[in-house]
Amino acid sequence: MVGKNCLAIASDRRLGVQLQTIATDFQRISKIHDRVFLGLSGLATDAQTLYQRLVFRHKLYQLREERDMKPETFANLVSALLYEKRFGPYFCQPVIAGLGDEDKPFICTMDSIGAKELAKDFVVAGTASESLYGACESMFKEDMEPEELFEMVSQALLSSVDRDCLSGWGGHVYVVTPTEVEERILKGRMD
Repeated sequence: MVGKNCLAIASDRRLGVQLQTIATDFQRISKIHDRVFLGLSGLATDAQTLYQRLVFRHKLYQLREERDMKPETFANLVSALLYEKRFGPYFCQPVIAGLGDEDKPFICTMDSIGAKELAKDFVVAGTASESLYGACESMFKEDMEPEELFEMVSQALLSSVDRDCLSGWGGHVYVVTPTEVEERILKGRMD
């Protein structure tokens, strides 16, 4: 979800195989660099493999260009990498969030073959996406400050994962501003 020159990316903490919970502290959000974050929902092994390939490609870009990738460029990299595997795809649904030029927030999500869905307000992915859409649509406001954005994202996430038995166990929220990245762990109903 985006705010005024800031953004937030959040996920639940449950790792499961269908209805069986394997872990309650699983990390789905990864920091690519200080201004770009990647969230990967889906099959955990594919998410880890995809993340490793993306970090490798980003490091090659840093060596060649001597700078970090812009969020738009990183989204294009993710899309191309997913499309390469379209006949045997990674079972992941990435969410890319970052601050671009002039601290303008950028968010997008993709399907498993790299078709991008860009948005100016919020994007969702994962098993609780239907309830997340409803919660985000009802809570979103334009030009939120970082603290208000954190509250909105947290409330939307926690209320949505309570309605989905395949999600939950609290949340993990990153609020990204031009000057800092704030990470917070949310306690769920079961914690």
